[in-house]
Amino acid sequence: MPAVQHKTVDVDGLEIFYREAGPEDAPLVLLPHGYPCSSFQFRNLLPALSDSWRLIAPDAPGFGYSATPSPRRFSYTFDGYARFLERFVETLGLTRYALYLHDYGSQFGFRLALRAPERVAALIIQNGDIYEDQFGPKYRMLKEQWANPTPEGRRKLVAAVSEEGFKDEFIGEIPEHLVDRISPDLWTLHWALVQRFDRRMNLVHLLEDQLTTLAWMPRYQAYLREHRPPTLILWGPHDGYMPEGAGRAYLRDVPDAELHMLDAGHWALETHLNDIAFHLRRFLQRVHLSHAASTTWVT
Repeated sequence: MPAVQHKTVDVDGLEIFYREAGPEDAPLVLLPHGYPCSSFQFRNLLPALSDSWRLIAPDAPGFGYSATPSPRRFSYTFDGYARFLERFVETLGLTRYALYLHDYGSQFGFRLALRAPERVAALIIQNGDIYEDQFGPKYRMLKEQWANPTPEGRRKLVAAVSEEGFKDEFIGEIPEHLVDRISPDLWTLHWALVQRFDRRMNLVHLLEDQLTTLAWMPRYQAYLREHRPPTLILWGPHDGYMPEGAGRAYLRDVPDAELHMLDAGHWALETHLNDIAFHLRRFLQRVHLSHAASTTWVT
């Protein structure tokens, strides 16, 4: 398998860790991660596609192996993380990319697309929801706290930012036959990093700030209708936050998108890597057909 490189870069005075694979002059896929994970979630996808594409997956501040600045220095909000992704792209000089949009990474990635739509070669959407009317039942606790913030509601959020809470994020809704495909490294590693760098309350604040994403969702939908980027939707419907309807809702605004419903949950890369890599390869080959025809990387 092609090697994955593990690098750091200074972004506005913060040491940011990222994983990279593939030739530097190949078409680029940018992979912002979700909660409560990090670039670790893409550890297997990067080598699977790096014969033909350059893939870059950063750890956002306060996640993975990136720096954890104080809240006085970094805003642990969706605005703060969207700005970080923009600055990361500028720092690395990335000017054209396909965006892999998953979980919270979809919120940051869509804002990047809104800022510079001409740079977006394609969208790959995997369990990243932007349709409030399709929210699943697992949103209930968050919605109650957003509507009526209380100390008790906050205590529930604090309890969710825990090893057991993380475990539930990764395996809480998937069918029993898929559970043994999910590595316990996911919740063990990320909870250990939360404890090591005292990140818990920063994550609680981010969960509370998720309310602000609702106002952005109509803008993302308008972006899709206006720009109609080539779009691949890979969805795991066994997802308490984002059930099947949340994936199919994208067809309202990009009716010509390619949609695949997998027998998977929110973390489909853990259970259906080969399926996702297969669909991604075919999709990206079509998107970059002129590039692929002039290189020897695509097989």
